[in-house]
Amino acid sequence: MVGQTPRYQKGTRMQRILAAPLTVVAMTAALATPVTIAVTPAYAQTCSQSYLPLPDSSCQPGATNPDVTQSTINSTICVSGWTSTVRPPTSYTNPLKVQQIAEYGYRDTSTADYEEDHLIPLELGGAPRDPRNLWPEPRYDAGGATAADKDTVENALKKKVCAGTMALAAAQNIMATDWRQGQSLPATH
Repeated sequence: MVGQTPRYQKGTRMQRILAAPLTVVAMTAALATPVTIAVTPAYAQTCSQSYLPLPDSSCQPGATNPDVTQSTINSTICVSGWTSTVRPPTSYTNPLKVQQIAEYGYRDTSTADYEEDHLIPLELGGAPRDPRNLWPEPRYDAGGATAADKDTVENALKKKVCAGTMALAAAQNIMATDWRQGQSLPATH
């Protein structure tokens, strides 16, 4: 067999490289089902980082849970532990986080550096699984604020809503448009 090309290596390297796509086409034709193969470059950005610490509203405008209304807050969001009954599992949020980190074109792709956060939080009736309400919020200072700053506003607004000093829709609007507005509101006692 010395001096002979083994059977599985027929043709030059270039011929094998050129034949590979034809094999894929032939296999696809044999399936009689169209197959689209998309190659996405690393950091394929479709959402803008320019709004940080807020998400790009064209990607994440926010979405609400239809089960949470002003008339149901005393049996939903104002009940201690209620959010744990609607919080999506990490088996759902982690793949979404990876996808959205790419959509935002973040150079840092470590999932530990982001919180897959609800723009309108669960404690204010945000939609639990709607990708329009979930986004990879940086845990580090981004645009002058952190995820922890947003969490503080969420908690303060929930207290106001449950105390009856703010309407649920008003709190949801603050969170969906610019949660930083909630930092300047007087505290509820």
